Amino acid sequence: MARSSKGQDGGQYSYEGLDRVLHEKARLGILTALVTQPKGVYFTDLKSQCALTDGNLSRHLQVLHEAGIVEIWKGYEGKKPQTLIRMTDEGRREFVQYLAELQRVIEDARERPQRASTKRFDAPPGFMPA
Repeated sequence: MARSSKGQDGGQYSYEGLDRVLHEKARLGILTALVTQPKGVYFTDLKSQCALTDGNLSRHLQVLHEAGIVEIWKGYEGKKPQTLIRMTDEGRREFVQYLAELQRVIEDARERPQRASTKRFDAPPGFMPA
């Protein structure tokens, strides 16, 4: 599932490593919470940490589970049912690669002339705002 840092055409700004499964806002939050907890996070705690509803979290976890990024464990703590979510080893590797690609986006955005012009943009002759 991991991809190279350049698109098939070699485009500098194609960012193919920003996988849509990982890049969605809620899933990014879920994975960030999970990557720091190798033993896993209970569903209710994850729901609270990511400010998601039961249904919304369940749906995002289903997508991540189907992609092999998380594993979901069901069990009981006493008589109370619990769901534990953990990142798979492959999911952890993919997320680290994703973060490296995101870092590349940040570095590319910071590449600019040291003295950015504050002067208004002058369009080439014959060009008008759309």
